[in-house]
Amino acid sequence: MKFEFQNPTRLVFGAGSLARLGETVRAQGKRALLVTGGGSVKRTGVFDRAVASLKEAGVSVAECAGVEPNPRLSTVVRGARIARDNGCDVIVALGGGSTMDASKVMAAAVFYEGDPWDMIFHGQEKPRPPTRALPIVTVPTLAATGSEMNSGAVITDEKTTIKSFVRADCLYPRVALVDPELTMTVPPDQTAYGVCDLITHVTEGYLNGVDGTPLQDRWAEGTILTAIEWGPKAVANGRDVEARAQVQGASVVALNGWVQIATNAGFPVHTIEHTLSAHHDVAHGAGLAVVNPAWMRFAAKSRPARFAQFAERVFGVACRPGEEASCAREGIDRFEAFLRSIGCPTRLSQLEIGDDKLQQYARDALRIAHDQQGRLPGRPPMTEQDIVEVLRSAL
Repeated sequence: MKFEFQNPTRLVFGAGSLARLGETVRAQGKRALLVTGGGSVKRTGVFDRAVASLKEAGVSVAECAGVEPNPRLSTVVRGARIARDNGCDVIVALGGGSTMDASKVMAAAVFYEGDPWDMIFHGQEKPRPPTRALPIVTVPTLAATGSEMNSGAVITDEKTTIKSFVRADCLYPRVALVDPELTMTVPPDQTAYGVCDLITHVTEGYLNGVDGTPLQDRWAEGTILTAIEWGPKAVANGRDVEARAQVQGASVVALNGWVQIATNAGFPVHTIEHTLSAHHDVAHGAGLAVVNPAWMRFAAKSRPARFAQFAERVFGVACRPGEEASCAREGIDRFEAFLRSIGCPTRLSQLEIGDDKLQQYARDALRIAHDQQGRLPGRPPMTEQDIVEVLRSAL
C-alpha cells in the first residue's frame, strides 16, 4: 500500500461554532461574498447571526442568494460577477452541499478567463481545471455531501442537462466551520437523504476500491455504522443535538479523503445518479438511495465475498463459507430496508422517473467518465447496457 495524503482545510467542529464566523473569516479577507441557498438560513435566523458576526469582526458583506439544490452554471457566473463587482476577497458558503459546491466554483470563476464550464470535466478533450481561487470558508447547514472539507464540486449546465464535477487543490476551503446546531431545522426527508449521501460516499470506495486495504475497510465500516446508529435518531428528532453532531461528524469523515486513502476507487453510483438529477432535478441523496442498492445487486454478482463482508460486518448477517452470494444479497436487502425505514425512496417510480430515457442516462454517465474500453469505471466496469439494466431494475 502506497499513498500520499494532505487535506489543508482547518476544521472547527462543535455546537455554537457559528459565533466564531467573523474572526474566522477576518483572517482570510475583509470583504466577503456570502453565498446562500433557497432561503431557509434567513427563515431560521442563521443568516442574520452570520452577518452580525462578520460585521462585528469588521468584514463587509455582499450576498449571492438562491443557489439551487443542483447548482447551475448560470448561478456560478452570477456569483462570480457579484464578487468581482464588490471587490470581494473571500467567499463564505452558508448552506448545504449545493451552496458549498457553487461557492467553490464561484471562487475560481472570479479569476477564470473564458467559459467557467471549461473548468468542469464533462468529457471534453482538454479540461481546464482552475489553478487559483479566492479563499473559501464553508459553513454547512446540512450533513450530507462532505463538501465542506474537500476540493471537489458538482455543477449542472442547464443548457445541456449535463451534471459533472471539478476537482482542484485551489478549491480546498481554508476553514470548515461545522456547527451541528445549524442542521436542527433540516426536515426529516432531507436529513434522511443526507444520511444516504454520506453512506454512499463510503460504499463507493469500500466496494469499488483496490484489494488489500483492511485498515480503510474498518474506517469505512465504522463510519457507516455511526450513520446507521445515529441517522434514525436525527430523522426522528431534529432537535437531538447529539444525533445531529454524530451524523455531521460522519458526513465530514465520509468525504474529506481519509476513508478513501489508497483505495483508488471509481464512483459509478454517483456518476449514474448525476444524470438523473441533471434531467429531473431530484434531491441527490434521494437519487442515490435508489441507484446504490440497484448497483450493489449488479456488482455483487462479480464480487460476492466483498459484499458478504459488508453484510456481515455492517448488518450482522451470519455468513457461512460457500454462501457468500446469498449473504451478499441479504446484506443489500437490509441496507435497502434501512433506507426505506428512514424515509428514503428506493424506486425510480417514487421519483417520478420512468423508463423512457434510460439509454440517455447511460450515455450521459459514460460521457462524464469512461475507461479505454468506453466503460464506466468501477468494480466491475459497466457498459452502457449494464447501466440501463441497473436503472431498469430500480424502476
